[in-house]
Parts: sequence; C-alpha cells; structure tokens
Amino acid sequence: MMTTPHAFDAPGRAPLRLTLNRALPLLLMAFAPLAAAQETALDTGVSAWMMTATVLVIMMVVPGLALFYGGMVRAKNMLSVFSQCFGAAGIIGVLWVAYGYSLVIDTTGMQEGVYSLGSFVGGLERAMLAGLGPDSLVLGMPEGVFITFQLSFAIITPALIAGAFAERMKFSAAMLFMALWFTLVYAPMAHMVWGGPGALMHNWGVLDFAGGTAVHINAGVAALAACILLGKRKGYPHVAMKPHNLPLALTGAALLWVGWFGFNVGSVAGVAELSGVVMLNTQLGACAGIVGWLLAECIRSGRASALGLASGALAGLVGITPACAYVGPGGALAIGLLCGVACFYAVTQLKQRLGYDDSLDVFGLHGVGGVVGALLTGVFCSPALGGYVEGTDILEQLWAQLLSVVFTFVYCFALSWMILKLVDRLVGLRVREEEEEMGLDLAEHNERAYSN
Repeated sequence: MMTTPHAFDAPGRAPLRLTLNRALPLLLMAFAPLAAAQETALDTGVSAWMMTATVLVIMMVVPGLALFYGGMVRAKNMLSVFSQCFGAAGIIGVLWVAYGYSLVIDTTGMQEGVYSLGSFVGGLERAMLAGLGPDSLVLGMPEGVFITFQLSFAIITPALIAGAFAERMKFSAAMLFMALWFTLVYAPMAHMVWGGPGALMHNWGVLDFAGGTAVHINAGVAALAACILLGKRKGYPHVAMKPHNLPLALTGAALLWVGWFGFNVGSVAGVAELSGVVMLNTQLGACAGIVGWLLAECIRSGRASALGLASGALAGLVGITPACAYVGPGGALAIGLLCGVACFYAVTQLKQRLGYDDSLDVFGLHGVGGVVGALLTGVFCSPALGGYVEGTDILEQLWAQLLSVVFTFVYCFALSWMILKLVDRLVGLRVREEEEEMGLDLAEHNERAYSN
C-alpha cells in the first residue's frame, strides 16, 4: 500500500510534512527498536508530554474506571470492583515486563505485505525488556517512558472487561482470566493493529489510531463472552440493581474523559500540528456523544438522566478513538453523535432483547461504540467528507474496517470463551449463591466500603 504525504497547515508557519500511511497511525509502536537505534538526542518537550499522557491514562484506571464502575454497582460490591482494577494493574504490569512488551513491539522477520506468524504476534527478543538501558531513546523520549505509556493501554483494556462480570465473579478467577486474556488476546491484537509493515491490519489497510479494535471492541467482545458464560446475577432482571452512588460514578466518568486526552493525543507520540486535530476531535466526539444519547433518551423516555449524559460522553469517546487523527471536526461530530445513539439503544434495548446480563454495559458502550467508530472511520477519513487521508476510496476503506471488526469479534470471542472455560475448570468462575447475596466485598475481601 502506498503512502501519501499530507500537510497539516498551522497559521503563520510552514506546514509540517507527515507521511501518513493509510494503514497505520503516527504512533508506530512496533518501531521502538528501530527508533531507539536511530534516535540521537533527547527531546525534553516530547518526553514531558509523554510522561503526562502516561499518567493521564493510568488515572483512567485508578481512580477513573474504578470510581465509574464502583459507583454503579451495589454498595456491597464496590470494593470488589476497586480490587479488580488494582489487581489487574499489578498483574499486567509484571507480565508486560516479562513478555508483553516484546509480544507487542518485536518485528523480527516482518515484511510489508507478507503474512507470517509475525503478522499476528511479536517475538520474545525484548522479553524482560532486553536491551533497555538508562540512555535508551525512542522517538525522542526515554524508552522507559514509551514502555510505560504502552503499558497503560495494556492495563486499562482488561480492566474494562471487569464491568461485565461485576458482582458475581471470583476475584481469583478474574485475575487469572485477565492474565491469560492479556497474553493470548490483548498482546497479539495490539501487535496486529500497531505492528507496522507486515502486521495483519497494516497489510489490510486498516485505520485505527488509538485502539478502536485493539482496546474497545476487544474488551467489549470479551465482556460479552464473560457475561453470557457466567449467567445472570441472582434476581436479574426482576430485582432492582440500581447504582449505589451516582456522584461517584459521574466523577469516575469525568476522570475518564480527562484521561482520554492522554489516551488519544498521547498516541501522536510527541507534539505536532496533528496533536491539535486529535485533541479537538477527542473533545468533539465526547460532546456529540452526549447530545446523541440525550436526544435518544429524551425521545424514548421524555427526560435526560445524569448517568445517561455521562454514558453518552464515554460512547462518543470510544467512537472517536480510532478516527481522531484521520477525520475532520464534522466527521468527529457525526461519529460522536451516532455512537451516542447506537450505544443508548444497545444498552436499553439490545441487551434486553438478547437476554444477557452485562452488569455495567461494557459491550453496549465499548463493543458497540467501538464497532460504530471503526466503521465510520473508513467513511469520514475521506477528504471529500472533510477527512485527512488523501486518496481514500470510501468503499475500499470501509471494507478494510469491516474486516478488522469481524476479525476482532471472532478472534476475541473465541479466545475469551476458551480462556473462561479453562479458568472455570481451574478455580471456578462464579462465587456461591450465598456469597453473591452477601456481596463480594465481604465474601471475597472481608471488607466493607462503608462503616455505616
């Protein structure tokens, strides 16, 4: 596939020339070894921003995601959600050093347009961070910063899944599942999406800037498999299971919104004219998502809910994630609006019609929002619709996006199902009925979130 130079013009200065491969975002994650070999000087501006972006993404998990999920469960299960988020961060961090980073970024033997094992997963040449030194640089930043930024993505993706099996999965089962899922699903998917020339989705010409497939569809589909296999919570849907603390949930959603700028703008891997496009589109996606959800909710029920407004923002953010570097402001608004509407109906109607119990609507937000965003990226990236990818044939690009969605759905669902079955055999997936009734905080951790 040919690359086309594209100029992003900034007022009052010469345009920054960027080689924009139609199959790859500017953050060429798998080029880390090559970049380290070629880099000669530390860029303190790039380094400072990427440290900030990394902290923002970590903040999305703890406290952002933990508060968002914790506020939406019943009070007796709040600490269990926090524990799963913290546990996932710890386990994935250790595995990332052991082999995860290598599985994502190792490009040994890969070639443009050639399909091989390296198209699906990296090797182990960087296992235990082999070759990392105090003076190792990648793209102008210390490689340690680059490694930690990528680690933050690896942590939040499996943590997202916890919302689907909240209030009924054993803590031991959740930790084992996340460790195996990270190894067999996340790391290969991240490599397929961001692995550079020779990686599966690069060869297909897929556009995914910051993780529509590797993060959101991936987590959403795994969540669907988990809630189907686990079964419904005791009493669902006949017993009311309302959020116990909406202000905490809304605070968590707000932290996720703020952290998303680290997620998307950080994926530029520096500061360039493109950063402004990504930042603006990220904000517009969230705003339009709120409007889309608001309109759908008002049409259906005649009023807007606080949780719905927050959910709309997250739906828009999920949808704009793969598209934020490739579409114009109009495209960002359209994607956010449509994702807000689609996710609203997925949460309020699709789940009820299909009869699965996705506790905190992970599939409805991340799975459905990720699919809509990935597909619409292939439409609004066209210059004819205000996008920035020159030479785009909308039908051709839409076909590539559809392939990526279908592949991610099938691969992730099948592997997630097998992992869950294995975990069930090893430690059992679900707590006993009396423990579920008691609440996982006491049953699993012997603690209470509140003393009164």
